[in-house]
Amino acid sequence: MKAFYTDHYVLPLPPGHRFPMEKYSQLRDLVKNLANIELIEAPAISDTQILYAHDPAYLMKVIQGSLSPQEQREIGFPWSTQMVERSRRSAGATLAAAKVALDEGLAANLAGGTHHAYRNRGSGFCVFNDSAIAARALQKEIHPKLKVAIVDLDVHQGNGTAAILQNDPSIFTLSIHGEHNFPFQKETSDFDIGLENGCSDSQYLEA
Repeated sequence: MKAFYTDHYVLPLPPGHRFPMEKYSQLRDLVKNLANIELIEAPAISDTQILYAHDPAYLMKVIQGSLSPQEQREIGFPWSTQMVERSRRSAGATLAAAKVALDEGLAANLAGGTHHAYRNRGSGFCVFNDSAIAARALQKEIHPKLKVAIVDLDVHQGNGTAAILQNDPSIFTLSIHGEHNFPFQKETSDFDIGLENGCSDSQYLEA
């Protein structure tokens, strides 16, 4: 199986920052010695591809470093050129993995899942919404009538993905998440399953 990774995923952050950035290199170290895993350098997404899911004015703010302090706080990362590169690589790897999976049946991005990013703003450590970008890119670049399902099993709802794709019947969004955590104002996916705190394995599987 092909798995996409880059050291650009590990973004330098101020001391005491709460995001567990080390998890990406730790995951790389776990999978690199597994049989039948081929690690591939994560490519960067293009501006054109980002615009499949994001507003041009927002993209320019990210590229030029003109995000306001409030916008940077909502994202959770201070702006830097490294942050921009990390965001491009994260989305690019999801698209690359999706294209490989169409041909080979399976592939992975060791980062990604930036499902809190909206069309015109970032949020919750997410700058560009990789799932929405990849889904739209597959349709525009591979097959215009392709039907896509985004199955989001993160503990947090994929609110940005739901908002970006809410009026797109060609892309189905499913989110299984904790009902009482961030984002506290949920969006409406095509299918949402909100789980209670302390959900057991059997309750999760039943849902």
